Amino acid sequence: MRNKSNKARMPHWWLHIAMLPLAITAIVGYLGTTVWTIFLSFTSSRMFPSTNLVGLDQYQRLFASERWSVAIDNLVLFAAGSIILSTLLGFLLAVFIDQKIRGESLFRSIFLYPYALSMVVTGLVWQWMFNPEMGLQAAVRRLGFENFELDWLVSQDMVMYCIIIAGIWQGSGLIMALILAGLRGIDEEIWKSSRLDGIPTWRTYVSIVLPMIRGSIATAMTLQIIGTIKVYDVVVAMTRGGPGMASEVPAKFILDNMGGRSNLGLASAASTVLLLTVIALLVPYFYFNKHQAAKRGGQA
Repeated sequence: MRNKSNKARMPHWWLHIAMLPLAITAIVGYLGTTVWTIFLSFTSSRMFPSTNLVGLDQYQRLFASERWSVAIDNLVLFAAGSIILSTLLGFLLAVFIDQKIRGESLFRSIFLYPYALSMVVTGLVWQWMFNPEMGLQAAVRRLGFENFELDWLVSQDMVMYCIIIAGIWQGSGLIMALILAGLRGIDEEIWKSSRLDGIPTWRTYVSIVLPMIRGSIATAMTLQIIGTIKVYDVVVAMTRGGPGMASEVPAKFILDNMGGRSNLGLASAASTVLLLTVIALLVPYFYFNKHQAAKRGGQA
């Protein structure tokens, strides 16, 4: 009996073979290319990879580049605007749908529909909306308001806000779906108790509901951070980085240097900086979650 039990617990050899493609993909396709990119960032690679090491020269050029500085500033602005406002709007939409409204399925589909579109399509839609000659400005002027102006898309000071609006429109539906799933997991007895105790609805959400759905909110925030750092398609579709370089973002900077400017070493240095940024943002988050889970386990 003991031998049979041990055999039942032992994994079959074919399970290891089935896992080989995934393991090879992870090692070669992810870790291997990451290490190769980091190595190239220390070389003088131009159009083709080179093994000529130049130390930190590429990083010095990167941080001395005005285009890279503008790209980082735009990324911070886009992250702050889109993440905060998408989360707030997604939460409000989820609360609205959670009220068991009539036509819930229709509203849920409408709010989630923009997320089903690609970022390229989203960019083209909002490019048309903000186009001074064909979009909202032209439509309002045809109604008789001839002095109305909405030329943000061609304004260096306002163009990033156009991209932020497009990002919020595209991403808030996903946040709604994630938070709604968390809200639907709240026990109805909690709401009954809060009503009996006379606790205002907003206070119930702030003090009770939000802490209970922090897992859903954390997932939404993580997805948004990753999406923000690699934002590219919507910028290219709407502005191509213009006017001038007013809407330049790191992902576009990297791809431009990798392709159009044939500067593989500089592009690799920029990619490495972005990688370190993602690690710096996500490692504390996972550490905090692990610490909180261990704390809850200890209390249990």
